[in-house]
Amino acid sequence: MKKYTNTGSKDTRSGFGAGMTELGQKNENVVALCADLIGSLKFDDFKKNHPERFFQVGIAEANMIGIAAGLTIGGKIPFTGTFANFSTGRVYDQIRQSVAYSDKNVKICASHAGLTLGEDGATHQILEDIGLMKMLPGMTVINTCDYNQTKAATLALADHHGPAYLRFGRPVVPNFTPADEPFVIGKAIILNEGTDVTLIATGHLVWEALIAAEKLEEQGISAEVINIHTIKPLDEEAILKSVAKTGCVVTAEEHNMLGGLGESVARTLALNSPKPQEFVAVNDSFGESGTPEQLMEKYQLNYKAIVEKALKVINRK
Repeated sequence: MKKYTNTGSKDTRSGFGAGMTELGQKNENVVALCADLIGSLKFDDFKKNHPERFFQVGIAEANMIGIAAGLTIGGKIPFTGTFANFSTGRVYDQIRQSVAYSDKNVKICASHAGLTLGEDGATHQILEDIGLMKMLPGMTVINTCDYNQTKAATLALADHHGPAYLRFGRPVVPNFTPADEPFVIGKAIILNEGTDVTLIATGHLVWEALIAAEKLEEQGISAEVINIHTIKPLDEEAILKSVAKTGCVVTAEEHNMLGGLGESVARTLALNSPKPQEFVAVNDSFGESGTPEQLMEKYQLNYKAIVEKALKVINRK
């Protein structure tokens, strides 16, 4: 199998910050709005270099979304930033009415998503955000896997017209995506070709899927690994082509099993070519306080769980 190298672990939110810094220099229509979390969202450089295009709205997330929608009318490209829970759950009505229904060119950027928010606990660990956002008509939903891909996605969104949700995280994770790899919205990336099982992962679980593929190879099992960074629009062609070859699939995500990537893949298979599928995801529960490592282990969101589900789904073929 193709080997991917961790070029130095970084947090994905820093990839967003680097992308915003570059956009600030390249596109004068890009503006940034933050809900009292400048440091957490890595907005520091953008604020310093472009204070006239940075808006600190305070702990008023609903107002932030409304202001962002209004700024698009004047041709601006607003990027909003706060924790994923406050970017979606707290302001869902404003997103639905002022952004999605109105088809406003707002980029809703969300850090600290999923269980890996860690010690802040269940009230801050949103596991429903992908489902909430993908159900909105016209909303693009992106969940990146590392620093380089998050930076590339941020840059790509400035050129994409329409409402979009960009999800990334707090913890330091392996950075393995090539820095010069173009980010194509809606286009899956085949990380490893295989013949026995398809592993479809998103976000922090992509690296775990690569490790799982190595472990499976040691057992003589050939795993195809697909990075689905765009959950909507979904690259159905890549999924169907892979599963037609392998005959079964495991989906892996740091999200509730209900409403996430796994269900989107299941729908695609059900409508086109039903095949056995297993899910690695949080099983219909809230999170809890703990270190990211402890939580990913307890909720079985790691390579060990992917290997277990891969062996199970292969036996179902």
